[in-house]
Amino acid sequence: MLNPADETLAARLPDGVLRPVAPAYLEEPRGRYFGRAGLVAAPRNTDEVAAVVRACAAARVGIVPRGGGTGLVSGQVMPEGPAPLILSLERMTALRGIWPEENVLVAEAGMTLQAVRDAAAGAGRLFPLSLASQGTAAIGGCLATNAGGVTALRYGTARALCLGVEAVLPDGSIVHDLKRLRKDNTGYDIRDLLIGAEGTLGIVTAASLKLVVPPPNQGLAMLQVPGPEAALTLLSLAEGRMAGGVTAFELIGGQGLAFLSEVLPEIRQPLPGVPWSVLVEVGLPAGLAPDEALEGLLIEAMERGLVLDGVIAQSGQQAADFWHLREHIPEANRRIGAIASHDISLPLSEIAGFIRDAGAALAGEGVRINCFGHLGDGNLHYNLFPAPGRQRGEYDDRRKALSALVHEMVVARGGSFSAEHGVGRLKVGELERWGDPARLAAMRAIKQALDPLGIMNPGAVLSAAA
Repeated sequence: MLNPADETLAARLPDGVLRPVAPAYLEEPRGRYFGRAGLVAAPRNTDEVAAVVRACAAARVGIVPRGGGTGLVSGQVMPEGPAPLILSLERMTALRGIWPEENVLVAEAGMTLQAVRDAAAGAGRLFPLSLASQGTAAIGGCLATNAGGVTALRYGTARALCLGVEAVLPDGSIVHDLKRLRKDNTGYDIRDLLIGAEGTLGIVTAASLKLVVPPPNQGLAMLQVPGPEAALTLLSLAEGRMAGGVTAFELIGGQGLAFLSEVLPEIRQPLPGVPWSVLVEVGLPAGLAPDEALEGLLIEAMERGLVLDGVIAQSGQQAADFWHLREHIPEANRRIGAIASHDISLPLSEIAGFIRDAGAALAGEGVRINCFGHLGDGNLHYNLFPAPGRQRGEYDDRRKALSALVHEMVVARGGSFSAEHGVGRLKVGELERWGDPARLAAMRAIKQALDPLGIMNPGAVLSAAA
């Protein structure tokens, strides 16, 4: 039964937008937090989103936007404070248009990333953003968090792949900026302000997205390397030889392979048990053979001691199997049960030193470290797990201290404690501790100017009191 305040708000909403407050709206993937909600609304179009926002503003009720619910920093759930209205984009899934000759697609915010990729492929194009969760992740959430993924090395993050947005601001007004232009210098870029804001400044309802022509020839190799330093030198060598053709360059630590063997033994490993390996994908123009290019890279790298062993995928199925392995490392992590997970980025020249020094600093903490990620753009997932025979609950009193230690070492090397997952509610304290004071002041001023009532995703990115 609704309380009187929620009943009043419900009466102000468009007919047919309310949904039952089901557990699925209140959960996040890691199971650490369970959200609260007074109401759940699922508008069918942008006008209904605007009407919901106006009603919440009038009632002074917070709004938590929700896309696919795959975020990992508690941006989509609100465990504490007055129960908000959850605004789900699940019904706004239309493909509004596709212009292959322009390399542009316009999608509503609730469309999944996989659906966007499929629509592009149907027109002979590629939307290059690629995530393990793309079957569930919504494009609006990808933009709200400025998602990165495995191809950011070549194509950039979600921000780089967006030309324009349609969005509802905190007062219920609609920004109509679904432009298909590469050049438009007409004042402040509201698009860039909303991308990465995690729903704290407005709700993206649709986006104009950049497409690319898929590289005609693709190749993939998994290579054993002596360590992270050699992997970085190999990255430089590969980029020099491929002249912009390196699409992805993934670092895989041996602990991740061990976890796969333990909980997902059916996944075939081309280089089982090696301490460090990299997955290198290249996309080359017509007339250039990726197998020959990768073979040449492998030969030179082995001569220079950068590679110890390697396997070049000989078919599309084998390439898919290699990616299947990489994409299931997070699933293996989930089944093992992490003490603490860290989404970090570092200048490339600092990565090897960080991995060395962080390992030494954590050596006496009784943890296993699984370090893997998008080495090509400096983004590592540096996750801590219980020692064999121990449970992650035994570390609950030390989890925050362990994360603080990792993040402090990252920041000391000029890195970021949030590379691609955002700040959400989970990392608000880290932003307040390590964020540049002038930048934080500007962020608070922007938040106050656009959302003076503080109703948009309260407590995410900036503390509710900020």
